[in-house]
Amino acid sequence: MQHHDQLAVLNNNESLILKLVHLHRLIKHHHPFVERIALALYDDATDVVRTFVYSGEQSALNHYQAKLADCYSLQEMASSQQPRLENDLSVFKDSHHRHALQIYKAGFRASYTLPMLWNQRLLGFVFFNAKTEGVFTEACMQELDVIGHLLSLVLFNEMTNVCTLMATLRSALDLTHSRDPETGNHLERMSRYSRLIARTTADRFGIDDHFIEHVFLFSPLHDLGKMAIPDSVLLKPGKLTEQEYQVMKGHSEVGLTLIDKLLVNYGLDGVGYINMLRNIVLHHHEAWDGSGYPFGLSGEAIPVEARIVAVADVFDALTSERPYKAAWSNADAFAKLKQLASVTLDPDCVAALLSNEAEIVDIQRSFEERKFG
Repeated sequence: MQHHDQLAVLNNNESLILKLVHLHRLIKHHHPFVERIALALYDDATDVVRTFVYSGEQSALNHYQAKLADCYSLQEMASSQQPRLENDLSVFKDSHHRHALQIYKAGFRASYTLPMLWNQRLLGFVFFNAKTEGVFTEACMQELDVIGHLLSLVLFNEMTNVCTLMATLRSALDLTHSRDPETGNHLERMSRYSRLIARTTADRFGIDDHFIEHVFLFSPLHDLGKMAIPDSVLLKPGKLTEQEYQVMKGHSEVGLTLIDKLLVNYGLDGVGYINMLRNIVLHHHEAWDGSGYPFGLSGEAIPVEARIVAVADVFDALTSERPYKAAWSNADAFAKLKQLASVTLDPDCVAALLSNEAEIVDIQRSFEERKFG
């Protein structure tokens, strides 16, 4: 009798989401009560846990994020590095335990959670959720432990490929920023503004948490092509001449060429969401009214990831100090973004950023501007 390897899909060059959906399907053959599996990532720079990918029906937990410090049960798991079983979530319906309460409000009544670790470092968590209480037995959890560790390895493999790509491109970007007056913290802030905009507009644009995370990962690379711009243009303190401006405008297409060469040279062309990276680099200077470059695209013809990054980049440029300008206040920058909405910037992306002032301030505190001089 020929045996069919049901885990062979893990060896394929499929996305993490497809692999998760396949594993969920296998689990439901034995444990049909497992309604949802989700992977959440941990960002130690901001102490934020956020949904990355999931399998199961839509729920209030999609696009969810919270501070680890505000989630008692997740904190305990991170500290002990041990899984946690909650076979009756109804005990949390009136509690102040934020994460458990969110799961209960989403309609789930039992949950089994494993921390994802690599060399003792917390990567995030795997959640197995059920809508019936008391269903997670010891035998069931032993099977889920295997699946959870498999998912951790698949996630680590995907993130390693992305990190290799990012390290390669960031090294090139560092050469640019050793010449360009923008700071490294600019990239940290604008990438988190990008994620904030993407998360807030997710339902409007029909994007999922996997997409949102890659916007965050790839947004710092938007100006990669500037490394090919001459110092006489890149570092000019005054207004550029028309000829110099045409040279500067070329950085978008130069950046795309650099990315494609590096992808081939390092064998990374199979990394997921590569077209998103290309779109961000090529189109982040397109304008809502069609006045941008390199192709004069307008409105929704501009890829959504580029529209998101454009708003994040403009806002941080306005609120950051440079050798040639003082930092604008958030209030003044908000007013300017409102002026630019529906002119050069996507109005939905502008509204999304402006609706999250508290998170903006939190990001600014976490990644303060370094002083020049």
